[in-house]
Amino acid sequence: MLNTTSHLFRRSAQGFAVALGLLAGAGITQAFAGTTYPLTLENCGSKVVIDHAPKRVVSIGQAQTEILYALGLGDRVVASALWFGPVAKPYAAVNEGVKRLADNDPSFEAVVGQEPDLVVAMYEWHIGPNGIVGKRERFDGVKVPVYVSPTDCVGKDNSGAGDGVRTQLYSTELLYRNIREYGAIFDVSDRADALIASLKAREDAAARTVAPLKGRNISMALWFSSKEIKGDAFLAGKNGVPAYVMEQLGARNIITTEEEWPLVGWETIAANDPDVLVLVKMDRRRFPADDIDAKLAFLKTDPVASQLSAVKNGRIVIVDVAATRPGLDTVDGLEAIATAVQGFGLVH
Repeated sequence: MLNTTSHLFRRSAQGFAVALGLLAGAGITQAFAGTTYPLTLENCGSKVVIDHAPKRVVSIGQAQTEILYALGLGDRVVASALWFGPVAKPYAAVNEGVKRLADNDPSFEAVVGQEPDLVVAMYEWHIGPNGIVGKRERFDGVKVPVYVSPTDCVGKDNSGAGDGVRTQLYSTELLYRNIREYGAIFDVSDRADALIASLKAREDAAARTVAPLKGRNISMALWFSSKEIKGDAFLAGKNGVPAYVMEQLGARNIITTEEEWPLVGWETIAANDPDVLVLVKMDRRRFPADDIDAKLAFLKTDPVASQLSAVKNGRIVIVDVAATRPGLDTVDGLEAIATAVQGFGLVH
């Protein structure tokens, strides 16, 4: 039986709410100038013009939706799509009043049918050069501005098929840019700056707690899912969010390709034999291995995977999918994995 350590915390939202309240109480919210419209932004290689603070937003991507909620903009979100798991608890009430167009990919017609004055997206593979919801030009044709998170296009090439190729290591600075630009778009820069300050404080605190891990050369792999449970695994590439977390921990990712989520055979994984194996838990059921129980059962029984030292020694961490995507929960993943590794006795 596998001895797994599970850390499925979603603490960020609560921390943000407290931080926003404290900063507001300190009078910091009075120090910011308002947005002057029209506002022009450079966004993923395109110019986006915002004529007024949007009032009807369609959000494609859970991370983007939760950022809007964290900024107190839930009343502006009329519909959402692409959910990997349950909404963070502090936003459950506001989320109940938001129409869900699809758990996964909405159609172009469903999106524009909500009569939005802004559409935001988490990934370019939904709205971008090969957007499956629609290309920017199609939204331009119906005069709906589009904002795609810079976390998915800066230092990343999405021109090919699949999840894209990260040419630069992800950084939370891209997330902070996303939040800051939402502050400008919606004329809530005070809230955006308070949220960023809260995130940075938590990230700095987490970095201090993992300092003993630096220089230990602990190797890791993060298994997101698989198209077939016995097939190749989608592992975190060398430049994505999990790689950023590993770097902050001082751990070595066994994957060295720039592809965001490369498919890797278990023989290759076994040859690299990571010290720690991180598994992703999610509600999505696009692929069989989205199910965490299916992942664990496979590791117990597969003749190759069951021989990994991480499996035999119980050095398995389960993290919520939220910790693997560019969003508010990256620090949660950092804290959870660091705590688990310390408990495995790899740091002396």
